[in-house]
Amino acid sequence: MNFAENEWASAKNNVPGANPMNIVENTRQIKDAKSKADFVFVIVHGGHEYFKLPSPRMQNQYRFYAEQGADIVIGHHTHCISGFEFYNGIPIYYSLGNFLFTSKSSYRDWYTGLILEIKIKNNKLVPKLHPIRQNDEDFSLKLLNDKEKEGVLKAVSKLNTIIGNKKKLNSEWEKFIDTKYSSYLNYLSPLSFIPNHYIRGIMKKLGIRCITKKGLALNLNLIRCEAHSDVTSAVAEKYLKK
Repeated sequence: MNFAENEWASAKNNVPGANPMNIVENTRQIKDAKSKADFVFVIVHGGHEYFKLPSPRMQNQYRFYAEQGADIVIGHHTHCISGFEFYNGIPIYYSLGNFLFTSKSSYRDWYTGLILEIKIKNNKLVPKLHPIRQNDEDFSLKLLNDKEKEGVLKAVSKLNTIIGNKKKLNSEWEKFIDTKYSSYLNYLSPLSFIPNHYIRGIMKKLGIRCITKKGLALNLNLIRCEAHSDVTSAVAEKYLKK
């Protein structure tokens, strides 16, 4: 099963596209697959770009997928490696990082990823990680060995420790929100920040709504996309508490 956070490529009505993230429908799909197959692999396109950990919502949701019958949950999209956990015996990998992405980036973690090998032994899934690195010039790939491999796996292990500790994970999430605070406030409509309702009323009568298709599309994405919604909600709550 493949689920994708809701941005611009989601299928809807008679429009083809990615299988959209919808917890109710996803649960039905997982249960249906479980009734027909020996194993259900759930692959999720989602998460927060350049953040190496799941949001609290992501962790809760991916664990829920495991509770509904997924035998393994595998995430990707963030352009960086994340950690993993075993939840009630079900492996959950929050991000494997980039595999092959032929676009240059100043973000060095862009070029390191993980291949997840999964064997079936005695009717059980046995996962194993293989760190890889992409050359930043010709985009060739290589498996990492020795110290390089050990270094990546140690970094993953540190992330696992945070993922397994709710207090630490929430703390790291708050730090991430701090880095996004100003930019996400700027994304929101400027009209709502005008405190004087008379000025707002005059602007509305004049047809000045500070709305364009581009701006509305941005705000739609902040609401509709689960990862953006996580941050938008957290930033708004943080601002309102001040």
